Amino acid sequence: MNRKLLVGLTLSIVLLLDQSLKIWVKTHLAYGEELQLFGSSHFLVHFVENNGMAFGLSLGPNYGKLLLTLFRILAVSLLSVYLFRLVREKAEKVFLFGFTLVLGGALGNIIDSVFYGYIFSESSFHGGVASIFPDEGGYAPLLYGRVVDMLYFPLFYGNYPEWFPLIGGRAYLFFRPVFNLADVAISAGVILLLLFYFTKFFHRQDLNTSKENGEEE
Repeated sequence: MNRKLLVGLTLSIVLLLDQSLKIWVKTHLAYGEELQLFGSSHFLVHFVENNGMAFGLSLGPNYGKLLLTLFRILAVSLLSVYLFRLVREKAEKVFLFGFTLVLGGALGNIIDSVFYGYIFSESSFHGGVASIFPDEGGYAPLLYGRVVDMLYFPLFYGNYPEWFPLIGGRAYLFFRPVFNLADVAISAGVILLLLFYFTKFFHRQDLNTSKENGEEE
């Protein structure tokens, strides 16, 4: 597979899967509604929205939301330019794949922030399922949409033993954040890039060590 096709397919698949799931959740679930996956209470589709960053984090009121959206657009624009440069320079495909995952995830969340407020009605508790392109208009202007999150995996929960210092007896929960497929793509891309970097780094170190040993002999 050539590099342009790899980048194009990766971007298309990430955006298609991410946006399809978000639109389905937005138009089928009320805010806060959840569904079990595989019949397990540890793997849930739990519909929430956030104004800010990945994994349900937030960045303050409306001005913070606008600044974050504009920053995302600028960052993705710069990443896109750099990605095209990497393709022209024939960077290694593993590196391109990881980088494209990050870019695709970032684009997926930007679509929510820019357009979702304009094209969807408000989601609410108690059966308030949103509609797409409502006659009365969306719930927010362009650039003020909220990111749809739905993947929630509370794998372990309970209470700390009473003898634990400071937190004894308190409840704990792992994994708490609610996230989406765009967040998964970003995280997977970052991990892949780090593995690529460290593999290259240690390989270079081994080569340098071999050369030094050869010179000593």
